[in-house]
Amino acid sequence: MPVQKKMSRRGLLQSSVWVWAWVAVPLRAAGSAVPPALMLAQVHDPRQPLAGLWVSEKYDGVRGYWDGQQLRTRGGHAIAAPAWFTAGWPTVPLDGELWVGRGQFAQAVATVRDQRPDESAWRAVRYLVFDLPAHGGTFDERLPALQATVQQIAQPWVQAVAHTPATDAKALQRLLDATVRAGGEGLMLHQGSARYTPQRSEALRKLKPHADAEARVLAHVPGQGKHAGRMGALWLELPAQDGQPAQRFKLGTGFSDAEREAPPPVGSWVTYRYRRHTDKGLPRFASFLRGATDPAF
Repeated sequence: MPVQKKMSRRGLLQSSVWVWAWVAVPLRAAGSAVPPALMLAQVHDPRQPLAGLWVSEKYDGVRGYWDGQQLRTRGGHAIAAPAWFTAGWPTVPLDGELWVGRGQFAQAVATVRDQRPDESAWRAVRYLVFDLPAHGGTFDERLPALQATVQQIAQPWVQAVAHTPATDAKALQRLLDATVRAGGEGLMLHQGSARYTPQRSEALRKLKPHADAEARVLAHVPGQGKHAGRMGALWLELPAQDGQPAQRFKLGTGFSDAEREAPPPVGSWVTYRYRRHTDKGLPRFASFLRGATDPAF
């Protein structure tokens, strides 16, 4: 076509990448799983007071919601856990993390995603329960009820997440440093006076040595110079939230040579690090961290 003749080779390549990207992104089918009403965390601001907060480790696993009958993902999809794993669980909802161990995120995801549960893989999974969504009381009141519920389940792979009262900023930083040195991801801070709110809330905060978030891969941008012939950057889309439309940005740093040779597939999700946001809400100094699970999963 006349327009194509006027385009440069680079333009044609980028255009073809974009066409392939939009065709490859899977669309969610009508009538798909309904996400449970979960409480989601805000990023902790060091200027925020620590009075009345409970602190726990942030476990690097897969969010698991027990609806009283079925274990589900954050997106509402049924998890095909072995029957013995959830045998005897209560009819009240539980909120927790399916966790294999520090630094074993990929193994946790692979195990939970498998629709034909691998018995030996599930033997390594722990369900770390951190809240009772339907309790109705404050977190100060939910915490002893949570511990009692887990004791009644009486299964070694079901454990109540340990919470300790926050004291001051220096002690919190020391705990964060020690947790990260031991291979942990970070900390969670839960407001004791808050009720379980099914939305993103400052009553639940996450604290890590760096900020990170997830975005969906829209396209691969061809590399130039030393990266010629392989991926140079990713076009990413941030999930829409708080009534704001989805935004897109290009991520070109943090990749190993192997990751540029075999980049995350179009339609998949990645985790990236960043420092604060621009006035338009885009991440500053973003750098690739790893592949991630779809937030709907």
